[in-house]
Amino acid sequence: MPWRPEDAPRHTHKADTAHLRELWSEVANNVLAETGDEGRAVRAANAAVARQKRRSEVGDPGWRQDELDEGA
Repeated sequence: MPWRPEDAPRHTHKADTAHLRELWSEVANNVLAETGDEGRAVRAANAAVARQKRRSEVGDPGWRQDELDEGA
């Protein structure tokens, strides 16, 4: 069952912005495609949203400058 961003709030209250709902559906659908396990897909999507929300609350963009420098 492919998920849409509109499905996110039924699975996590943390998906409270359009960006987080998009992230949730993208992660859920990717994990579902890789594993075929809907429960695992929902758990992974919930974790991704929680992680992103936590980062945004503390002003962390989710990457470090040294990670960018390594790739240069």
